[in-house]
Amino acid sequence: MGAMATLSLSACASAKPRFLSYRGPEVTSLVINKGARKMYLLHNEQILREYDVDLGFAPRGTKSKKGDGRTPEGTYLIDRRNPRSRYHLSLGISYPNSEDRAKAKAAGVDPGGDIFIHGQPNLRSEFKRAKKTPDWTAGCIAVKNDEIEEIYAMVNEGTVITLRP
Repeated sequence: MGAMATLSLSACASAKPRFLSYRGPEVTSLVINKGARKMYLLHNEQILREYDVDLGFAPRGTKSKKGDGRTPEGTYLIDRRNPRSRYHLSLGISYPNSEDRAKAKAAGVDPGGDIFIHGQPNLRSEFKRAKKTPDWTAGCIAVKNDEIEEIYAMVNEGTVITLRP
């Protein structure tokens, strides 16, 4: 699966910490293949990690308006980190970009926003509701909690993310 990299705990061993540290090749980009439900973390052309993902509840096609349940398609940036997410941890995606906003304006709709890569819901009631279908988010990319901990450690703000059909 690629070069050996080290993920280590950044807190004392008495309790499992949420934040890991990463000492390995830089993640230079992320690629989401929506059709295959896969996310890849890459260092240049080399795949460092591969994850299964859940998408928005209406996964076919690209996001065009708020509430459509679609996950965007296109190229964006990881633009923020949320250690207090309702979904364990999360990394923000810079949707909508200027092209998305222009298309939404021309259609007379709100493009939506707040698209993230995140873990599972923190609240048990939300978790039960979320897992009834394979694609359950409002347009985000969801992974398991241990996976978002790893991704959160490996991916920096400003990293390019490409979401493909």
